[in-house]
Amino acid sequence: MYEQNLYSIIEPIRKITISRLNKGNKWEYGYNKEHDIVVISKTGKIGEIYNIQGFKIALPLSPGKISKKTDKWTPDEYPKELKGINNIFDWRDYPEEFKNTWGTYIDEHFRRREEGHWFNNKGLDTYITGTHFMYLQWSKIDVGQPDFRESNRLFYIFWEACKADKRCYGMSYLKNRRSGFSFMASGETVNQATISSDARFGILSKSGGDAKKMFTDKVVPISVNYPFFFKPIQDGMDRPKTELAYRVPASKFTRKKLDSNIAAEDIVGLDTTVDWKNTGDNAYDGEKLRLLVHDESGKWERPNNILNNWRVTKTCLRLGSRIIGKCMMGSTSNALDKGGENFKKLYSSSDVNKRNANGQTKSGLYSLFIPMEWNYEGFIDQYGHPVFNKPPEGTLGPHGDVIEVGVIEHWNNEVDGLKGDQDALNEFYRQFPRTEEHAFRDETKNSIFNLAKIYEQIDYNEDLGNSNVLTRGSFQWANGVKDTKVLFTPNPQGRFLISWTPSYNIQNRQTTRNGIRYPGNEHIGAFGCDSYDISGTTDGRGSKGALHGLTKFSMEDAPPSTFFLEYVARPQTAEMFFEDVLMACVFYGMPLLCENNKPRLLYYFKRRGYRGYSMNRPDKLWNKLSVTEKEIGGIPNSSEDIKQAHAAAIEMYIDRHVGLNNEGEYGTMYFNETLNDWSKFDINNRTKFDAAISSGLAIMACNKDLYRPSNKMQRQVVNLRFAKYSHEGTASKIIRK
Repeated sequence: MYEQNLYSIIEPIRKITISRLNKGNKWEYGYNKEHDIVVISKTGKIGEIYNIQGFKIALPLSPGKISKKTDKWTPDEYPKELKGINNIFDWRDYPEEFKNTWGTYIDEHFRRREEGHWFNNKGLDTYITGTHFMYLQWSKIDVGQPDFRESNRLFYIFWEACKADKRCYGMSYLKNRRSGFSFMASGETVNQATISSDARFGILSKSGGDAKKMFTDKVVPISVNYPFFFKPIQDGMDRPKTELAYRVPASKFTRKKLDSNIAAEDIVGLDTTVDWKNTGDNAYDGEKLRLLVHDESGKWERPNNILNNWRVTKTCLRLGSRIIGKCMMGSTSNALDKGGENFKKLYSSSDVNKRNANGQTKSGLYSLFIPMEWNYEGFIDQYGHPVFNKPPEGTLGPHGDVIEVGVIEHWNNEVDGLKGDQDALNEFYRQFPRTEEHAFRDETKNSIFNLAKIYEQIDYNEDLGNSNVLTRGSFQWANGVKDTKVLFTPNPQGRFLISWTPSYNIQNRQTTRNGIRYPGNEHIGAFGCDSYDISGTTDGRGSKGALHGLTKFSMEDAPPSTFFLEYVARPQTAEMFFEDVLMACVFYGMPLLCENNKPRLLYYFKRRGYRGYSMNRPDKLWNKLSVTEKEIGGIPNSSEDIKQAHAAAIEMYIDRHVGLNNEGEYGTMYFNETLNDWSKFDINNRTKFDAAISSGLAIMACNKDLYRPSNKMQRQVVNLRFAKYSHEGTASKIIRK
């Protein structure tokens, strides 16, 4: 059964506090610093608090009296009596009795637009934002009126919180194909533009043609089909190609304004425009925007760069430090070298859980990912809920069609049919991702390693799901006494991830010679390590320390040629990392190959009496080692030969032990973080690939004989043969054989 949810209901504030402030209508729309929540209620009262991917959002309090006439979303029928009214001036010609009859209907729709709307959905009181209401009720899309979807409800709640949060520049939405984002963004553009004065709204896409198409095929039709009481007077053509201009009236209609007899020429205009720009780094440079729609931002190809454009357009949304506009950005991702890499960087820098001292993300945007199974056409029931698994008989879609299989089964069938073509499979993953990793799958040609085998293994590991293949935990000294025995303890917060532990009789196996400890299981396996020397960094991040354990082929009870341990973390101090590495080596009784350009770890081992655990570089004889290398061991990372050997080691392991083999079996490399690091590895820029460096060193350590230089004396062969000559004729000539 599918268990993932897009949100959770949390209780970060005491109920008595909420109740007290609700009584006085004290909750203000926007970011509440005291309670670290964003309030999207405009009634002064809050109800449930949602946590959507780390973003805490307080919804309005349910009014408690929800109509039960229907048990699902049903749009209001636009009264036929109002359909013939085109604008405010036509309305004024109608008698007062007529106006009084329909005034309440119009007022209610304005209220829903402002505050949002509650309705009964399958027996539950369900809230949608005002923007979502306008999309469902009044936006015309390619199939007519949109269907209600739970995924869209959460999307709009997240978006409303982005608008309410004064720290936020908008959203970066990672989506699946045909999710409806373009129409939803177009609907929001029209919704805001028709109630904003002296404002500008802009549209960008992967090309100028795409931006124009979004404007003419989506924005303009939605605007044209608004009811008269929501639609300002439009300047120019009914269906413009480049700019939509609203001139009058200046603000939203009210009963008073609707009934007034002010002449058209006396009404102050909105002076609000919606337009689009050709794709380019400097599009909208120097403009001031109320809303910027960034469609297909993951598909900007060279020379256009979404990162450069965002640096420019971000300034269009602020005056000094005050944010005056928002960006609604959404896209699937291209392959990494076709715009996907830049979008991935922008998306990753928009994590709401990673903020600077000003409370903002690195990009200023907030990232949102909705897996495809929540928003896949044909697998949404009549209540807008996704059908994950095989449904009961008679489960209907929004248009009365019967849904017979679950979306998970359907997706898996598609995947199975593409497994013979890895590039086609990766394209399918990018179009219909179930994880963020799926969304940013690269083409196989863009890696120095066999990316097809890496992705095969990743997919296999994901299918294992919550099996007990991997255990997270911590190492500790027995009874807290250092340099005794090391114990492993499962711990959900632990920094170690392991797939195998040695039997008790070979745990902590070591020997001591001349006061120096040596590992007792070197014949079973070895560790590779990418260390760091400095505890803290100026940006509070820095590269992580990495440790990997790998077995050899041996007669011991151990899985052969298998990575059994992954550690990728940065504890509070470097010493904590050093101790973690030491305990792992002692527990498994295996040596360590580490780069010696950051030598503190190696000196740490030496001081503690564990120099015997630190391997010397395998490509040099003892008498050829430098003084420092003899003292602490390790291998340099500056040598081009070492870099090539390191990459070749990973390549060899992948070809032999990762993905599907000739016998139809998958490899036993269960650590997806390392596999993903391999997939992106750049031999010319190795610094950010901690897991790849560490795992490659582990492979080299287990195959050290491959790099051992020859110790045989080279002897030069001396040619002792004498030349022979022919003396026939007048001159001697050499005889050549």
